[in-house]
Amino acid sequence: MKQRYSYGLILTLVLFLSACSSVDINLYEKNQPTLVLNEFFNGELTAHGILKNRAGEVTRYFNVTLNGSWDENGVGTLAEKFIFDDNSIEYRTWTFEPSTAIPGSQYLAKANDTLAPTPIFLSGNAFFMNYDLLINYKGDDMDVNIDDKMYLISDNVLINESVMTKYGLEVGYITLTIIKQPTL
Repeated sequence: MKQRYSYGLILTLVLFLSACSSVDINLYEKNQPTLVLNEFFNGELTAHGILKNRAGEVTRYFNVTLNGSWDENGVGTLAEKFIFDDNSIEYRTWTFEPSTAIPGSQYLAKANDTLAPTPIFLSGNAFFMNYDLLINYKGDDMDVNIDDKMYLISDNVLINESVMTKYGLEVGYITLTIIKQPTL
């Protein structure tokens, strides 16, 4: 009986640990179209998304206008304006700086409401980043971890799936479609 208990415990731990492992971005290296950050996030974009709570219930809808630009040093700026279903508005401005400080990452990203710069990993059509974000929750500031996984599915459409965690527990999910607007 004791041996059966030990095997059950080991199996449970293995399943738990494998469920917590992250997808390797290199799985997407051959996927097309290839995401080139300074091409996709350049110019006018729109986004449309939902926020779900940990039970999977949609709690908010939102639309975003984005404007991206890049300077001669390869530094990108992405200005975002979020308009939520309750008509509240939030702004976020990202800065993407070229970097090789972290193996495999091409840029470091920082926004006005992130707690520290975060590495960006690109491979094929995929873009991954994981960062701590300061949000307003029921009138109080709270930091949550955001695990962003983005996939370019056509030259003009990127799908973003995010998992929000607090103290290692999943507390919310964001699904967002970003659309690059045609240049005139």
